[in-house]
Amino acid sequence: MDCSRTMINDRLHINRLFSPLASNPFFSFSDKRPFRPSSLKFQTQFPFNPSHIQVDTNTRREAVVATTYREALEFADINWDSLGFGLVPTDYMFMMKCSQDGKFSKGELQRYGNIELSPSSGVLNYGQGLFEGLKAYRKEDGSILLFRPEENALRMRMGAERMCMPAPSVEQFVDAVKLIVMANKRWVPPQGKGSLYIRPLLMGSGAVLGLAPAPEYTFLIYVSPVGNYFKEGLAPINLVVENEFHRATPGGTGGVKTIGNYASVLKAQTAAKAKGYSDVLYLDSVHKRYLEEVSSCNVFVVKDKIISTPAIKGTILPGITRKSIIDVACSKGYQVEERQISVEELLDADEVFCTGTAVVVSPVGSITYLGKRVSYGDKGVGVVSENLYSALTSLQMGLTEDKMGWTVELN
Repeated sequence: MDCSRTMINDRLHINRLFSPLASNPFFSFSDKRPFRPSSLKFQTQFPFNPSHIQVDTNTRREAVVATTYREALEFADINWDSLGFGLVPTDYMFMMKCSQDGKFSKGELQRYGNIELSPSSGVLNYGQGLFEGLKAYRKEDGSILLFRPEENALRMRMGAERMCMPAPSVEQFVDAVKLIVMANKRWVPPQGKGSLYIRPLLMGSGAVLGLAPAPEYTFLIYVSPVGNYFKEGLAPINLVVENEFHRATPGGTGGVKTIGNYASVLKAQTAAKAKGYSDVLYLDSVHKRYLEEVSSCNVFVVKDKIISTPAIKGTILPGITRKSIIDVACSKGYQVEERQISVEELLDADEVFCTGTAVVVSPVGSITYLGKRVSYGDKGVGVVSENLYSALTSLQMGLTEDKMGWTVELN
């Protein structure tokens, strides 16, 4: 194989692939590391969409090169059936920076890889960082759907205000998400095999010694194909109620998606998993009686066909899947209440389920509280959770009409 010629052809392909984005003032393409196509394997499962690449037919050789890409771009060569919720390195990441003037520079695509940070960066020393999570799904015709990306953009902006950080505009955020998904299109799993998890990060990358906002910020997005978050899939999970450690306190940062919220749950979560539980359900830190959320999920309780979930009051993350499930449930005629829910109500519920970007909807098979275990139903997968899971995932994957206007289609 002539590697130098192949690299030129790869670069030609990249320029063609992103030519519609060339006029976007927010973005550029930067490939700072050698592209080694010999390390990448492809397989084809969907017909090529000719709008993806502008083919120059002046010479037979270029036509052959273009045909090769047409056949190669659809899927990476991995075992889609074995996907779990773990990192699979992909081709590209997106990055842009913001200095003290509060304006973000022109963003660019870079090959996926390590980044450089000062030992004195704000994110490393003072935890000045936020992240988001959203997914892209492949439809049967090969096109790709994003689910409510503007909601993630708005939540990041809300969190950034709390953490004294500048944030990309909604337009910048959504355009960057579209760009990174299309750059890694071959890593979007076939329909029914999973999704492409999208992880936007906003961090204080500038050096700062004293406690203060960082002088520079980096917005970065990477992606990874994923399967189910819990190995059980839609099968019921088993939770334990934590009454010693707390995830958040009133007036703190529990209501924003800051990185510190997640490190604080690791101790209780690790202990719970060592005892065979799937995860931990936290109570409020004041009364130690009212439900808050699971480590990275919101929780719902069903009793007498009424769906209840803890109200958003500063200590609970306003989940986008949570918000969507409430709207879907209401559209199906369910009564939904957002209020305080005591642990006693939890133990007396007909059905319990969790929601989140990673899990979508996860039914709860049992809850253990102070050594007492309560199980829900014969199989743990309740009618309500199964109904809502089916409705939302069908919408996300383009299997049903999106009457909510939540999905964004990429071609």
